[in-house]
Amino acid sequence: MARPPGHGPGYETRRQEIIDAAATLFAEKGYAATGITELCEAVGLGKGALYHYIGSKENLLVEIQDRVLVPLLARARCITALSDEEPLVRLRLLSQALLEIIFARLDHIWVYEHDYRHVTGPHRKRLVGQRREFEDLVRDLVSEAMDDGVLRTVDLRLAVLQFLNLHNHTYQWAHTAAAGWTPARLAAEYCATMFRGLASQPFSTADLEEKVRRAHERVDALAS
Repeated sequence: MARPPGHGPGYETRRQEIIDAAATLFAEKGYAATGITELCEAVGLGKGALYHYIGSKENLLVEIQDRVLVPLLARARCITALSDEEPLVRLRLLSQALLEIIFARLDHIWVYEHDYRHVTGPHRKRLVGQRREFEDLVRDLVSEAMDDGVLRTVDLRLAVLQFLNLHNHTYQWAHTAAAGWTPARLAAEYCATMFRGLASQPFSTADLEEKVRRAHERVDALAS
């Protein structure tokens, strides 16, 4: 969000600090149970000063959602744009992109999963649309893999839910993950589990990971 006219260079830094603090509080207590007074105490501001930075409590919730969805969708669009890459390679890259956001924004993800229904009006419509866009990107790649004969033809909706559900609760334990359980490693394991289960014929996970490594470099170049 652009800095409003008349605000100094420290305005955006302070506003981001407030969003971080709000994400922590909402993750601990829930959005509905967290009052403005608690937010003020957490960031050391009076109500007037707090509203100067955030506009409203709901705006904080919108900002937290955006911190998850905006970078995730930006990365996902770069991944799916690599139309010459195999669909399983792109699905594996989507998996890693999602897990990287989860690991980087654990408090935000908790709020994203539990409190997004409190967003109202146009913001809610946009949020639901962004969530649907990511699911559609997953669905299109799973469908492509089935059409290519790489994955067995099964209920498409169920297959998409399997992919999403492999990832959706990682935030609940990621903060206690053992050393080495990086987003890349988890994505490799999650996708190997799913792809083996749905594969129309045996495939090499080592070959897949090598293709992913090369494609990852292409995604980084597109995103830069």
